[in-house]
Amino acid sequence: MFVVTLKHRNMDGNRKWVPGLGAVLLILLSHMTSGLEVPLDPKVLEGLPQPPTITLQSPKDYIFDPRENIIIHCEAKGKPHPSFSWTRNGTHFDVDKDSKVMMKPGSGTLVIDISGEKAEAYEGTYQCRAQNEHGAALSNNIVIRQSKSPLWPKEIIEAIVVQTGTPLVLPCRPPAGLPPPVIFWMDNNFQRLTLDKRVSQALNGDLYFSNVLPEDTRSDYICYARFPHTQTIQQKQPISVRVLDSRPEGERRPGFMLPLGTTSTKMVLKGETLVLECIAEGLPTPDVSWYRDDGQPLSSRTSFENFKKTLKISNVDEDDAGVYRCTATNKLGSQHHIIKVSVKAAPFWVSAPRNLILAPNETGILTCRVNGEPKPDIQWFVNGIPLENVPKDPRRKIDGDTAILSNVLTGTSAVYQCNASNEFGYLMANAFVSVLAEPPRVLTPANKVYRVTTNNRALLDCSSFGSPIPTITWFKDFQISIKNGDQYVIYENGTLEINLAQPIHSGNYTCIATNNLGRRENQVSLEVKESTRILKQPEYSVVQRGMSAVFECKVKHDRTLTPTITWLKDGRELPQDSRFVVGKEGLTIDDVTEDDEGTYTCVTTTILDEDSASARLTVVEATPTPAVVYEKPDPPTDLELTDQTERNVQLTWTPGDENNSPTQNFLIQYEDSLHQPGVWVNMTEAPGTSTTAQLQLSPYVYYSFRVLARNQVGYSEPSGPSRQYRTNPAAPDENPSNVQGKGTEPGNLVISWMPLTGFQSNGPGLEYKVHWRQKDLEKDWTSKNVANSSQLVVSGTPTYVPYEIKVQAFNDYGNGPEPQVVTGHSGEDLPLSAPDNVQVMIHNTTLAKVHWEPVSTASVQGELQGYKVYYRRERGLQEAGEGDQQERVLTFSGNRSEGMLPGLHPYSLYSVFIRVLNSKGEGPPSSSKTFETPEGVPGPPSFLSVINPGLDSVTLNWGPPVSNNGRLTGYTLRYQPVNTTSELEPLRAINLKANETTFTLGSLNTSVLYKFYLSATTVKGPGPNITEEAYTAMDITLIQPTIEAGKVPPVGPVFGRVNSSGIEGGAVISWEYFGLQKNLFVEYNVENSEEDWKREVVNGTHSHTIKGLKPGTSYRVRVVARDGADVALHRTNEVLVTVPAVPNRQIDIATQGWFIGLMCAIALLILVLLIVCFIKRNKGGKYPVKEKEDAHQDPEIQPMKEDDGTFGEYSDTEDHKPLKGSRTPSNGTVRRDESDDSLVDYGEGGDGQFNEDGSFIGQYSGKKEKDTHEGNESSEAPSPVNAMNSFV
Repeated sequence: MFVVTLKHRNMDGNRKWVPGLGAVLLILLSHMTSGLEVPLDPKVLEGLPQPPTITLQSPKDYIFDPRENIIIHCEAKGKPHPSFSWTRNGTHFDVDKDSKVMMKPGSGTLVIDISGEKAEAYEGTYQCRAQNEHGAALSNNIVIRQSKSPLWPKEIIEAIVVQTGTPLVLPCRPPAGLPPPVIFWMDNNFQRLTLDKRVSQALNGDLYFSNVLPEDTRSDYICYARFPHTQTIQQKQPISVRVLDSRPEGERRPGFMLPLGTTSTKMVLKGETLVLECIAEGLPTPDVSWYRDDGQPLSSRTSFENFKKTLKISNVDEDDAGVYRCTATNKLGSQHHIIKVSVKAAPFWVSAPRNLILAPNETGILTCRVNGEPKPDIQWFVNGIPLENVPKDPRRKIDGDTAILSNVLTGTSAVYQCNASNEFGYLMANAFVSVLAEPPRVLTPANKVYRVTTNNRALLDCSSFGSPIPTITWFKDFQISIKNGDQYVIYENGTLEINLAQPIHSGNYTCIATNNLGRRENQVSLEVKESTRILKQPEYSVVQRGMSAVFECKVKHDRTLTPTITWLKDGRELPQDSRFVVGKEGLTIDDVTEDDEGTYTCVTTTILDEDSASARLTVVEATPTPAVVYEKPDPPTDLELTDQTERNVQLTWTPGDENNSPTQNFLIQYEDSLHQPGVWVNMTEAPGTSTTAQLQLSPYVYYSFRVLARNQVGYSEPSGPSRQYRTNPAAPDENPSNVQGKGTEPGNLVISWMPLTGFQSNGPGLEYKVHWRQKDLEKDWTSKNVANSSQLVVSGTPTYVPYEIKVQAFNDYGNGPEPQVVTGHSGEDLPLSAPDNVQVMIHNTTLAKVHWEPVSTASVQGELQGYKVYYRRERGLQEAGEGDQQERVLTFSGNRSEGMLPGLHPYSLYSVFIRVLNSKGEGPPSSSKTFETPEGVPGPPSFLSVINPGLDSVTLNWGPPVSNNGRLTGYTLRYQPVNTTSELEPLRAINLKANETTFTLGSLNTSVLYKFYLSATTVKGPGPNITEEAYTAMDITLIQPTIEAGKVPPVGPVFGRVNSSGIEGGAVISWEYFGLQKNLFVEYNVENSEEDWKREVVNGTHSHTIKGLKPGTSYRVRVVARDGADVALHRTNEVLVTVPAVPNRQIDIATQGWFIGLMCAIALLILVLLIVCFIKRNKGGKYPVKEKEDAHQDPEIQPMKEDDGTFGEYSDTEDHKPLKGSRTPSNGTVRRDESDDSLVDYGEGGDGQFNEDGSFIGQYSGKKEKDTHEGNESSEAPSPVNAMNSFV
């Protein structure tokens, strides 16, 4: 079908004229008729005349391939069939005279054979004309052009030589083709050149380098042009580029290579794609970004290409016009280019003219609504002839874009053309006006029978045709007139819809089509059938192999319909096997096998509907009886409604399988498809033994019910819904809830309520009657009806007075019950008066109590919320300037007359005033009241520091308190020493004057930690303390070792001498320590390695043995004192220790008997020799070692001897022991409590050994230790004295 329009009509049938016409047109349009739909039924169309209509035409711009024929399409329809003619370049084109041109029979399509001819001869502008006796239609102007792919002009391209870092442009300049070619760059191997942020191709095809690099050197930069119509590719001569690196360009700010200058312009047509590009040079390569100068964000239709050098906005509209800025940025700066974009528009349709079919003496309009920029010019044609060249017709009036045809006559059919054009293009549309007088025809076959199932939609057709358009009316059973309403909808095309068909809707229906030329009617009938349902569905079954499986499928259907039952397995037909037996109400499978497993579906079908249900079969091996499985019950079925009344109905159902767990109860739910479709609401419950329930209903509800069963496992799936049951409307049973009255501003009262739901409305037309009156004045009620709202604003009320309010619901069927009366208040205003007689009572230095006289109730002008107390500190009583000026506010709720002001500052002047508070705001302030707070204890001194600590004195420096809180009378300084166990000794106190901020404290102990406490004092007493700790200086002379004259003493008050020696598999470290920190560690790692230092705790000792070291390896060792946060406070210099290498023993001879005997003999011999040596020494005689010593005096040994040149004797007497608690001298002359003169001690020195004759050597061979501040860093073996010192 095609649709033709005569006029516009509102739904209520009133006439509506098109906006834009003057009032003078109202009379002309008063007799317009509705749009007419012309059927495509050939029997109807045979006798209907129709002006031509163009159905197919070539595009306006037609580019043809010269290797193929030119085909210009022009197809049209009409009654009688139109004839065709053509113009070329505005003049008649005689097709018959050109043998190369052929027009297809019955069509206007031209086929031009250009083989062997110059195709250019047929270029031009063509237009097709289709004409019959009722009018002429025109095609668009079709511009025919030949596609062109010209060769590249020959040129000599010289090699390009540039320095590294300079910008470069390789021009392409392809030949102009039709349509324009596609440009791309490749090399000799036909590989596309890589484009990136630095190298890019512009829209014109040129290749741009922001800066060249040495790798850009090549001789095969080739530009290619591909012409899409002819599918040919043209190649430019290769360009050679050589990049020199002799004088490279330095870094530089960005600059624009394209476009040139600082600004440019761009015009784009509406609906097309805006393309902007900015290509920049610079070193480093710049980044390009885009934004609009007016601050507007870029359109969501924006995309970026070519590494953001190209901006595209698709489907451009007027909002895309403006100023665009592209910015090129590198680390040296940025550069901007402004592009001003304007958006124009070729003509585009707002409303194209549509075909009209009018009856004689009717009036119609043709509208040609177009827009564009600039605004298009509109020109009208009649049958292809400009309107100014056709005879004048008083029934035709042209008003710009509107043509009005009044009181048309038979025989005046025509085709009107509307042409809208501006400088960017044109639009042309044909619209015929056919004057036709036809009596009504009903096209729907007579006595057609429509069948639907219950609760489905029924559509009864009444397709008609006539001019004027016939009016359709419907009747049921030849007497009941059908109107649009809840049950029925009559569409404009005459179709009657019954939304939810019920058996009551069955019967005969008559549609009548009427116009001023006649009347036709047609009868159809409707049969509403009962839906087909599967009542007993197949159930999941587990069957042992070799047994039989049975699936039930019991069907309920309309008795006039014959159902067909089909069984499927896994969605396919059942196997052709005699074991599958299909019965009337089920399927039986005998002797089941594993192949029978699957899902079985029962499908029952009638000519109107179908239903299906599925169940799965699982085949198992024969096993003992399985344990009982408890599952949720199956959903109930067969829901039926009986005993129907206005407010009650009985629901009956059939329970499903309980699945081994008895049903405990049934849950009944309902859906109201009128007010809340798709929402199921719990309604009531029934015992598990019941299958019926009496349901209480509400008026004006479209009920559907469903049932869920519950056992100990849970609820079943819901049953299918029952058939719909509609209750009749009634007056409301209740009124809205939560009625309130509260003003929002002075002089109004806002009455609000919780509206009734659609379920509660009980009928259509729900409204509310709102009553109000001022309380206690015995006035009559004022009322107003409100619909579709939940509040009413009453104006002109006194300020904050009580009102009685009630809201009653009513609908089209009556009023709800008498509503309850609630009390509300009109709007509040700000309070009028301020509290009087403000008094302040001081409780202490930081707390005061304020008292006031409350305002009168009338002056509050609203609901009293409380009082707000504003107070602030004006200044301190010792301060000359203003205070902190920060105002504090406290709110005291309710009708209060006093309150406490906490957090005051002592010895200060405060001001206070009070405002009364209601829901609207605050009233005026009371008169300001000032009060003073008494003195208090001061704050702590602002700082305390210890400067210039001496041996027996320290100097303390402090700052006055930030808050004196009164008149400062002085300071109290207390201090006490802290012993080595962090215990505090008794405090000592000193009183200082108020003007002192520095004090030197003497008579202190040397190198002792003291803790100081300082507090400021007023007449109210001392304030809080500020504390500090400090050491007195250490007396270096107390820790210096006893040394001989001329030697340099060790330096450092914390650590003294450090000794070390290597032993087998480890090292022995000893040290002197005079510090207070208790956390001491020996730390070590392999010499010249990067590994972390390993540590071992050595608290409370002065020596430590490191075990597990690698033989033959040198280690760096140090002693470190750390605080509780593991921060290193003091450390010794690093000592280098070498662990002796262990000889490689193939056999452990220590367990050999002969070795043990030999060692015993040697030990006995050594013992004898030692006894001899002692005897000879005591007698002053010489022995071999002594003789060698005398012969070769080693000067390095001499410092180890006493003044007489011999070793001193060791004494064990108490006189030589150090005093208890004293420190060991750093030279190691004080020996240990036990004797160190033993072979064991000497043997652990590292180099001590026996020579071949068993004599002990090496005990005097140790070199003198370095007595410097760096400590003993010698890698030689220590002397016996050093060995002793290492154990002190």
